[in-house]
Amino acid sequence: MAKRIAILGTGYVGLVSSVGLADFGNTVTGVDLRADIVERLNEGHPTIFELGLEEYLRRNIDAGRLTFSTDGAAAIRESDIIFLAVGTPPAADGHADLGQVEGAARSIADNLNGYKVVVTKSTVPVGTNRLIQAIIAEQAGVTPGEDFSVVSNPEFLREGKAVQDFFHPDRIVLGYEDDRAREYMEDVYRSLYLIQTPFVWCNLETAELIKYASNAFLATKITFINQMANLAEATGADIHLIAKSMGMDGRISAKFLHPGPGYGGSCFPKDTRAIAATGDQYGVDMSVIKEVIRANESQKIITVGKLVRLMGGSPAGRTVAVLGLAFKAETDDVRESPALEIVRELLVEGAIVRAYDPEAIDNFRTALLGEGPFGGKLDPARRDRIAAAAEERMHYCTGEFEALDGAHAAIIVTEWNNFRNLDLDRAATVMSGRVLFDARNVLDPDAAKEHGFTYAGVGR
Repeated sequence: MAKRIAILGTGYVGLVSSVGLADFGNTVTGVDLRADIVERLNEGHPTIFELGLEEYLRRNIDAGRLTFSTDGAAAIRESDIIFLAVGTPPAADGHADLGQVEGAARSIADNLNGYKVVVTKSTVPVGTNRLIQAIIAEQAGVTPGEDFSVVSNPEFLREGKAVQDFFHPDRIVLGYEDDRAREYMEDVYRSLYLIQTPFVWCNLETAELIKYASNAFLATKITFINQMANLAEATGADIHLIAKSMGMDGRISAKFLHPGPGYGGSCFPKDTRAIAATGDQYGVDMSVIKEVIRANESQKIITVGKLVRLMGGSPAGRTVAVLGLAFKAETDDVRESPALEIVRELLVEGAIVRAYDPEAIDNFRTALLGEGPFGGKLDPARRDRIAAAAEERMHYCTGEFEALDGAHAAIIVTEWNNFRNLDLDRAATVMSGRVLFDARNVLDPDAAKEHGFTYAGVGR
């Protein structure tokens, strides 16, 4: 039977989960502390860019299954199940900051008025669900398994394809401890049972570690192919044929074997650091993942260095068009996007930067200086230097050809479809120079060269 659900947090995971669970027939209340966000969502306007999200949002609001509120206490009291989808940003030591998770647990304890299932959707380190359980039990004076249950239900949503992934997941992972909680979760996800989605039932710790292990492995795969691409360039090999041949091996598969300027986003950087820190905590060697983190940061600098070499030396006083600012296509997320470090380095080296992205300009504008929800942290001295350079030499454009206008060089950083089909005739006409660095390998190298470009891809 359908459940009454409260989802604490309306960020990327919380919002997609809200519309998805409502579409499954449940009655869902999404909770956010900011009244402006709640108002916008209740009007049917998503706060993030995801394909298909607005349609599902409006449909479930109109059907009366989905509402948003700032009153978390009321939402908790009126629900059967509470999903935690709050932020777990990285702390200075690499561990996930669990302040919002702990705050949510205390709020649940204060408003526990009957049996409820508390489901952790946020990505959290091993042991966090035990911590949530302990906070609620102690603060509310109740017994786990009798008065409430805790379930670990990590998300595996790809940004840009999150709606598709929610309704057609590879698997649903559920860490639990009692049959009543399992019955509740079976009701919540009954729609996925009907299409024979694989379900992994396990204990809390296993569910927590499945999420981190999955993301760390994918990050490792990306870093591996980037290093192979660098070696291919140095030896005269073709990384496309190498990756294609590797992908034909069923033990490897072709997914995530696409070289580029390094991974970014809200998951891989944060989760690799967190699992490395967890290994340190438990005295377990996580040297492979630590090297992945180091190599990925290095790849961004390698990308800038290659662009500078293609330009024949320092970019100072010359214009560079940066096409793509989001960390990947079909999203407006710029968290740890390679474009951030690329643009920062270009500005520091004296370049004039003309940048364009179909969705991510507003987020990038604040993140560039380490501000806003996607900004991360910058050394104050470096921030001041970048801020001064950006004020003088950073230009945000409304289209790719506006960005290319007068540019001495161009770099494709994000694999948006309109960059895949870039009109090379027009690009050659509006640009002042002919350097084209395709950091995502989305263009035809021969076609670029035929149009007079000094072209370079990655691993070619």
